[in-house]
Amino acid sequence: LYLGKGMFVSRALEKILAEKEAKRPPHGQLRRACQVALDEIKSELEKQRANGIILWNSNFIEADKYFLPFELACQSKSPRIVSTALDCLQKLIAYGHITGNAPDSGAPGKRLIDRIVETICNCFQGPQTDEGVQLQIIKALLTAVTSPYIEIHEGTILQTVRTCYNIYLASKNLINQTTAKATLTQMLNVIFTRMENQAVSSYYFFSSQMFRLLRNFLVYLCFFCATQCRASQSHGIENSCMILIIFPFSPLVAEEKLVTEPVKALPALETADTLLSGSSNENVQTNGIPDDGQSVSSTDNLVNNCTGSAARFSHVLQKDAFLVFRSLCKLSMKPLGEGPPDPKSHELRSKVVSLQLLLSVLQNAGLVFRTHEMFINAIKQYLCVALSKNGVSSVPDVFELSLAIFLTLLSNFKTHLKMQIEVFFKEIFLNILETSSSSFEHKWMVIQTLTRICADAQCVVDIYVNYDCDLNAANIFERLVNDLSKIAQGRSGHELGMTPLQELSLRKKGLECLVSILKCMVEWSKDLYVNPNHQTSLGSYKPSEQEMAEGKCLDTGGRRSSVSSLDSTVSSGVGSVGTQTAVPDDPEQFEVIKQQKEIIEHGIELFNKKPKRGIQYLQEQGMLGTTTEDLAQFLHQEERLCSTQVGEFLGESSKFNKEVMYAYVDQLDFCGKDFVSALRIFLEGFRLPGEAQKIDRLMEKFAARYIECNQWQTLFASADTAYVLAYSIIMLTTDLHSPQVKNKMTKEQYIKMNRGINDSKDLPEEYLSTIYEEIEGKKIAMKETKEYAITTKCSKPSVANEKQRRLLYNLEMEQMAKTAKALMEAVSHAKAPFTSATHLDHVRPMFKLVWTPLLAAYSVGLQNCDDPEVASLCLEGIRCAIRIACIFGMQLERDAYVQALARFSLLTASSSITEMKQKNIDTIKTLITVAHTDGNYLGNSWHEILKCISQLELAQLIGTGVKTRYLSGSGREREGSIKSYASAGEEFMRNLVGSGADKRHMASIQESVGETSSQSVVVAVDRAPGTGAAWLTAGFSRAVDFVRWLCAVSMDELASPHHPRMFSLQKIVEISYYNMNRIRLQWSRIWHVIGDHFNKVGCNPNEDVAIFAVDSLRQLSMKFLEKGELANFRFQKDFLRPFEHIMKKNRYMVIRCIAQMVNSQAGNIRSGWKNIFAVFHQAASDHDGNIVELAFQTTAHIVTNIFQQHFPAAIDSFQDAVKCLSEFACNVAFPDTSMEAIRLIRYCAKYVSERPQVLREYTSDDMNVAPGDRVWVRGWFPILFELSCIINRCKLDVRTRGLTVMFEIMKNYGHTFEKHWWQDLFRIVFRIFDNMKLPEQQTEKSEWMTTTCNHALYAICDVFTQFYEALHEILLPDILAQLHWCVKQDNEQLARSGTNCLENLVILNGQKFSPEVWGQTCNCMLEIFKTTIPHCVVQLELIQTIDNIVFYPATSKKEDAEHMAAAQQDTLDAVIHIDTEDQGMYKYMSSHHLFKLLDCLQESHSFSKAFNSNYEQRTVLWRAGFKGKSKPNLLKQETSSLACCLRILFRMYVDESRREAWDAVQQRLLSVCSEALAYFITVNSESHREAWTNLLLLLLTKTLKISDDKFRAHASTYYPYLCEIMQFDLIPELRAVLRKFFLRIGVVFNICIPGEQARLN
Repeated sequence: LYLGKGMFVSRALEKILAEKEAKRPPHGQLRRACQVALDEIKSELEKQRANGIILWNSNFIEADKYFLPFELACQSKSPRIVSTALDCLQKLIAYGHITGNAPDSGAPGKRLIDRIVETICNCFQGPQTDEGVQLQIIKALLTAVTSPYIEIHEGTILQTVRTCYNIYLASKNLINQTTAKATLTQMLNVIFTRMENQAVSSYYFFSSQMFRLLRNFLVYLCFFCATQCRASQSHGIENSCMILIIFPFSPLVAEEKLVTEPVKALPALETADTLLSGSSNENVQTNGIPDDGQSVSSTDNLVNNCTGSAARFSHVLQKDAFLVFRSLCKLSMKPLGEGPPDPKSHELRSKVVSLQLLLSVLQNAGLVFRTHEMFINAIKQYLCVALSKNGVSSVPDVFELSLAIFLTLLSNFKTHLKMQIEVFFKEIFLNILETSSSSFEHKWMVIQTLTRICADAQCVVDIYVNYDCDLNAANIFERLVNDLSKIAQGRSGHELGMTPLQELSLRKKGLECLVSILKCMVEWSKDLYVNPNHQTSLGSYKPSEQEMAEGKCLDTGGRRSSVSSLDSTVSSGVGSVGTQTAVPDDPEQFEVIKQQKEIIEHGIELFNKKPKRGIQYLQEQGMLGTTTEDLAQFLHQEERLCSTQVGEFLGESSKFNKEVMYAYVDQLDFCGKDFVSALRIFLEGFRLPGEAQKIDRLMEKFAARYIECNQWQTLFASADTAYVLAYSIIMLTTDLHSPQVKNKMTKEQYIKMNRGINDSKDLPEEYLSTIYEEIEGKKIAMKETKEYAITTKCSKPSVANEKQRRLLYNLEMEQMAKTAKALMEAVSHAKAPFTSATHLDHVRPMFKLVWTPLLAAYSVGLQNCDDPEVASLCLEGIRCAIRIACIFGMQLERDAYVQALARFSLLTASSSITEMKQKNIDTIKTLITVAHTDGNYLGNSWHEILKCISQLELAQLIGTGVKTRYLSGSGREREGSIKSYASAGEEFMRNLVGSGADKRHMASIQESVGETSSQSVVVAVDRAPGTGAAWLTAGFSRAVDFVRWLCAVSMDELASPHHPRMFSLQKIVEISYYNMNRIRLQWSRIWHVIGDHFNKVGCNPNEDVAIFAVDSLRQLSMKFLEKGELANFRFQKDFLRPFEHIMKKNRYMVIRCIAQMVNSQAGNIRSGWKNIFAVFHQAASDHDGNIVELAFQTTAHIVTNIFQQHFPAAIDSFQDAVKCLSEFACNVAFPDTSMEAIRLIRYCAKYVSERPQVLREYTSDDMNVAPGDRVWVRGWFPILFELSCIINRCKLDVRTRGLTVMFEIMKNYGHTFEKHWWQDLFRIVFRIFDNMKLPEQQTEKSEWMTTTCNHALYAICDVFTQFYEALHEILLPDILAQLHWCVKQDNEQLARSGTNCLENLVILNGQKFSPEVWGQTCNCMLEIFKTTIPHCVVQLELIQTIDNIVFYPATSKKEDAEHMAAAQQDTLDAVIHIDTEDQGMYKYMSSHHLFKLLDCLQESHSFSKAFNSNYEQRTVLWRAGFKGKSKPNLLKQETSSLACCLRILFRMYVDESRREAWDAVQQRLLSVCSEALAYFITVNSESHREAWTNLLLLLLTKTLKISDDKFRAHASTYYPYLCEIMQFDLIPELRAVLRKFFLRIGVVFNICIPGEQARLN
């Protein structure tokens, strides 16, 4: 423990005194100082021994008073003495023996530590300084900076850094240089780390205060104990207590100073600057090496531009870091010497090491450095300006370091440096890439940097969002991709004079950048991508171990989502104190801005060609106002406008242009500006036009505006003076600075030229002389940025050789640096909001913007370069591009990239190829991988992929040596097939390798193509078409696209007539098999496509293909039917639909498949019955007996057995079954089958009758049908309708059977029918008659009427009669109308049947008729009479019908017979009674109805009587060929109608119930009888009179039966006619009646007595 400071210092001093150099006379003062110090130390030690306490540390005043000997030693010229002194000081500082906190007595305001450090620094005297001393200086300074016991700040810490810096530059010893550089790095690390730690420790300030109070209490307690122990002579305990007191002091004191420092009041930064600039050593030149203090001057305007308290540091450590950082920035800006740079020169080494140190500081920057406003402003004002200069350096090391610093800034500070980053990209990086004269090295380093930038997804998206979507920023992202695309395509290699290897390397790097950009997009949008195969994300970027070790990898941040990105925010410093607020990330808003920007850029492009067109376009798009002020402001603010076009536009003479020009000039402020400065401001925005008149207008307005803004000036008499002077200045600028002018204007000439321009007076010569000198020194020109932009765009000089290229490049770099520096200084104080992108949706517009140059780069790379690395990069880029296009549904872009892949696979190439290279095989593998990983999104792009896979399968078969006969997929080995297949394989290989290939070449091709048969490719091919589990989870709309195009490719494979292939067809079958378990909605969409494909393939003319298709369809159907189906679904129906289509071509195969399905899966079939019956329906009309027989057997089995067990499941298809049976019945080729089919239809009626409830409960698509009507709609109606179809379509025997069955069903089950069902039913029934309204052959029509219609009429009447109660209200009019139609037909049999049916209908149902019904019936008879008057047969039938209806059939004949018998037997007085006379309808009919019938009869009688009387007409008809032996007549109609009429009248005349009608009856009776008797008298023909015999007998007999009163009226009327009749030769019976009549007259009229009458009788 005795190794205290005193002993340590004593030994150091003794060592100094022992040096030989110290004993020389010049060092006498040093010796004395050392001796005095030794004596004092000895005295101090003895005193401490006397007290008995040995202290580890003592008060600083005691510790620091021995510095003088060391100071003198350091000032000596002896290296050994200096080294010993420095070593001792270093150790004293290191162990905390010297703290230096005491004020420096020699320099007020400074501390001793500042003097100590200054002394150490002054030991370095330039390159001649001893190398050992140099190392000791470095060691001591490092200790001073890093020691926890002392504190040095501001100027002192700058001096330590500067000294090490100078040692590094000046030392000739490599070890010393390396040590100095490492020391500098360590110093900076300590300085900035302390600053960051101080900020962190401030958070724990309160807890530190509490700790200090506790510590003070413990110290006091220990001191008290030690005092008590001393009093009690307990020295051991006392020493222990003192050690406890002393031991923790050193670290605690340091800690306390660190913690309490923030509460100090710090001086303003100006004070620090003044202090540094005023330091005694600031401006000292050390051995020709300039002191960096020159760069730290009080003229810096940082503070002046940072208003408010935010521009102050919260701790002196922050000021230290700031001063060091600023000094390094200024050092890096120092220019290099003239000529080629020397790597060993101080200037270059200084620049390089300053940049390296800056890079180290930035890479290790903490939160305070990244967020504090003072540091951010320092970066903007110093570092960025420095980089703008070094970033175009021709020295590779400087350039590379500048790029590395920029990378770090982009990673950590981009949110604060938006505008600076834009300048870096726009003016430096991209210009270097674009210029043709830049060296390969520079391009290589830039593209290396871009590779790092492009690997950070956050950075890439941020660049797009903040620049390409900013109206005021350049399109950095778009321009970057375009430049990289050109490099990747190798366009610039020839121009740069690069070697092929260099060009290839650059191309690879360009491709690597483009691929990285796409990977970033994939990574950014990976949350939108769902990979069913759970593969690693395609775009994930994993930096190599080397990159991570070197710290080269940018912070990639955490996973970006649509909500937030915490990692990105922290790493970028977003939201930090003192920075601008970030703009919220709204993708839609940015997209709108991007669209507006594109409009503006297009308008600017138009403006630069033709200004008026550009302005018009922008105004039409709403991006530019219509006022002149708006246009003028646009010309001012938009720097992308061509300055020449702006000048031309402003100088035009039209009124509109002049108004815009006036507004443009009026927006300039010349207040307080001298004339030349105002003119410079005016002309920096555009290029003056060449036409003098345009210049004149511009200068005139400028002069007016200048005088208006400076009305206080007295120099110019008027605006004319300003106008002429401005013109003369323009002329002077041209004269002095144009290389074409040889004889330059002198100052005297210029003064002379301007004489008398000021209102005939001269301007002061001094004023004009000043103008001349200013213009001579600097010409009037546009802004540097615009001028450079014009020169770079307009001029692309050709380079003759490397020397010229380098010279031109240096000039361009100088101009670029000048422009970049000007821009960087312009934006150094600007703040632009920066958006940290978070949304996934940015990728879509990004990709849409650059997909074309990306595609061009990848396509050219694949096409023109065989390098495997290039091909790998291109393929990876295409994969990423396809992924992005797929995720965002960009169909055009996706299709383009997939087509490119397909094209480079050479599988779909239309032209023959000579060889397939490795890159083509890799392309195939990539294509398959894309299909496997992105299949969910490919849509229509599947077409190209599947075409390639199809061709790949064929290529694999050839490559692996499979026999070519298997290429068709058929196992049948027929000779013709084998030959055709073999020729097909040979043909394929000829197309593949060309016609001129030899066998060896063919073998190599086979081997190359066979490589695609590797296990991985085969597996990928097998999985791609959806056979794996991946496709079970894919979106069904996407799966539908895949299936659709697979079917299209399959059709192409099958299109070959000689050797069709079934590879894709097999895959379709597999897809169907494995995807059958999808949800039904998805599966139905897929099967809609596949089913349509089976429709076509099943009808393929190739038998093998068709058999495979149908058999596959059968197997799939069996599996599908096993799943069953719930009620009301239609999936089975959709699935089995292809059988219907294939049935048209391959009937027998389909019938057998369906029959097998029915036999094995009948219990699971639901909606599929429809398809089954549809197939059988087609088979039913076939002419092949085997097909019909098999189909009918299956149908009969279904109807008789399966319906019996599963009728509820088949209800939906019940009508299809009936329709199918109907079709069987209508097949004329198989009558037995027809009859059996009708029997089965009747069997179906049994199901409906027995299970009506099942039909009622079945809903399906009959939701709008009432439950009560479902039995009719689904059951009875289909049966009856199909039977009617059978009746209308079949031959006589079949239709008769159908008609019988139909009416049997109606009669048997009609009691269950509702009334409205009957209406529908009779519409069906009446179709039997409607059929005959169509024109047909007369024989068929006649047969139809005679048989079917006749049969149907009677059956209808039977049904109507059976169900009269239900039918008469709704169907009687229709039935009467139908009967009317039948009666009107030309067919005599049908007409008779119609009248008979009418007769039967009325007779059977008349007693149930209501008056209304009788009215309808009578009206019908009346209509029939009217329409059938010319038809004698019909009229006779109608007359007989009326007679039968009124009096019952045969009653009239019996009555006539009775009358004849009575006349013969002279028993006329006897009462005649006919048994059936009461069965007639007479008693049910009203008098009104009977009168209607009488009218009909009378009309018929009149017509026939007139015809019979017209002998000429009858003669003409007879001569015309009328059938018969005699002339035609209507005697039967004449007599029958009158007889029926008389019977009705006489019946009514004696009917007591009709007494009210007797008068009318009598009147009508008298009229009819009188006319009849009068007509009889006129008849000349004997045969005609004979026909009237029964009629007269009836008339006289009926008259004799009436009462005397009525007889009197009749006898008086008939008497004359009867007398006339007596003259004819009458039959005895009639004469007997006449005799009786006359006798009755005698009695009634009292002509004879009754007794005499009786005697005569």
